[in-house]
Amino acid sequence: MHSSDVSVRKIGERGVKPHMPVIDFHCHAGLGDGLTDPADTRADLSTYLRRATAAGIHRTVVFPTLNNEYASAMARVAKIVEAHPKKLIGFAMVSTKSDKGRIRPMLERAINKYGFRGVKVHGHQGMPTRELCDAARDLGIPVLVDVFDRPWQMELCAREYPDVHFVVAHLGSFKDDWRLQQVIVDLMVRYPNVYADTSGVRRLESLEQALRRVGPRRLLFGSDGPWFHPGLEPYKIRLLGLSPKDEALVCGGNALRILRMEHAAGSLQVAARKDSRSRSGQEVVPWPRRHLAPSRETHLPTTPGGRSRIF
Repeated sequence: MHSSDVSVRKIGERGVKPHMPVIDFHCHAGLGDGLTDPADTRADLSTYLRRATAAGIHRTVVFPTLNNEYASAMARVAKIVEAHPKKLIGFAMVSTKSDKGRIRPMLERAINKYGFRGVKVHGHQGMPTRELCDAARDLGIPVLVDVFDRPWQMELCAREYPDVHFVVAHLGSFKDDWRLQQVIVDLMVRYPNVYADTSGVRRLESLEQALRRVGPRRLLFGSDGPWFHPGLEPYKIRLLGLSPKDEALVCGGNALRILRMEHAAGSLQVAARKDSRSRSGQEVVPWPRRHLAPSRETHLPTTPGGRSRIF
């Protein structure tokens, strides 16, 4: 047994919808071609998949790690998904700069040939453009966006394309900049097609504010695997002290809805039930009960209009 893979108590083990499907909405996969950083070199899923299974994660959305050429990168990820069809959900990835003029055929190939269910773009390689959003709308797929410190542009996307689901990675800031996260929370309040994932967010107050002002239906659990341990990230969801119904939405229900996979909920619940039975005898690290709910100090004071006095 790997020392870093000690089983942790799963998300659903607090009387929370005991067999709810848990979907990780943010995970990188495959080879990169930049060799300048782990994010553009290699995202190996072998360890991630073992850890995700131990943590009670049933399905994971995967997309290519950073590349300069995404047609080949998507083909590589398609083979990874094909090797783990009951565990992985593929997403396309494009650069709105270097792939300009060919984004639609690239996405059509990803959806129709590989069975991918969404597209990821990274602000480092270009924010969403009309070309991308037109294709996403016509194909009926969500757009996962790492805004790369430019969250305000999402207002233009959300306003121009109200029928496209935009999921903002890291609640708008991998660096945990509360100012950028605040912009995304404000946009979520005003635009029902703006969502956010929890990957890499350390400032729990920002997640609490999003839940308080927007509700649980537009926040999605994500781990930012394989860089972050998928057994650690669920702790954040548990610490939010959500009701069983709301926790089920954040951990999987919202993802199933925007991926148009509600039909798969039944089979995923069966798999979760089998997983629960097969692991019922495993030792788990107990959750510190007194820390399950957010402390009173973390609740941000708000004005009558719902805006935080701190943010």
